[in-house]
Amino acid sequence: MPVMELTRHPSQANWPMPGAVIALLKPITWFPPMWAYACGAISTGHSLSDRFGFVVLGVLLAGPLLCGTSQAVNDWYDRHVDAINEPERVIPSGRVPGHWGLYIAIIMSALSLMAAWMLGTLIFAAALVGLAFAWGYSAPPLRFKQTGWLGNGVVGFSYETLPWLTAATAITGLAPAASSWTVALLYGAGAHGILTLNDFKAIAGDRTMGIKTLPVLHGARPAAFIACAIMAAAQAGVVATLWSLGLPLSALTVLLLLILQIVCMVRFVGDPVRLAVWYSAIGVGLYVTGMMVTAFGLRTLVPAAL
Repeated sequence: MPVMELTRHPSQANWPMPGAVIALLKPITWFPPMWAYACGAISTGHSLSDRFGFVVLGVLLAGPLLCGTSQAVNDWYDRHVDAINEPERVIPSGRVPGHWGLYIAIIMSALSLMAAWMLGTLIFAAALVGLAFAWGYSAPPLRFKQTGWLGNGVVGFSYETLPWLTAATAITGLAPAASSWTVALLYGAGAHGILTLNDFKAIAGDRTMGIKTLPVLHGARPAAFIACAIMAAAQAGVVATLWSLGLPLSALTVLLLLILQIVCMVRFVGDPVRLAVWYSAIGVGLYVTGMMVTAFGLRTLVPAAL
């Protein structure tokens, strides 16, 4: 497919404006990994005031640095499909001119590794994994996002599982306990469904560019059902885990949040293209609330289980 010429605003200089750089890094997307990092830190049961610097630096690493890097990488390698789906984005619109999208991604990667090194060798290793996923998701030849099954799984692990486990390691200085591994993996798996919600707005462009998201592969309504089933199954696993750990109140709270989501899911599946943004706002909010409930539940087990 021939490379498309991207529009450049006639008043745009050769350097991106600060506002365009912030838009490229998409602060709104930083919340999930920052939230997961906070959940992981809380779940350890340790006093966060004693490790306040590690908490703050870790949150910055998970959100603005690593997640910001992933957004810059994604927008650079998606600039041609964005010219079809969302031409107002900063790269196709010319607000981030030339190769600056790539340069910013490289700079952010270096800053991420510097911050991770300050948190210790285990966190540095985790950051390397996160960066490998960030680049592999969007950049050829791997380009995990070419298939929704693999790509969304990679992002779910990077946004939820990895920050949770990284925080647990940074706060305690030890490998996370089995209970933390279990819930972190479950919430990362459930995030696969959350990522599918973002694909409904770009079906036409993804189909044109050969990106096999779940809505492209299976159609809108089947993809919506798959996304909901994945999210629900993961949280059911969390409920079972909390119950087995002797945390019935936490388990029942997460179950209630899941039931509320299922009520919303029924409506969403009926018209997923129109209601994807609506469900993202409500369903995802309930999902991440359950994460924090789980973290505080695990905190009560210290020092017995963690």
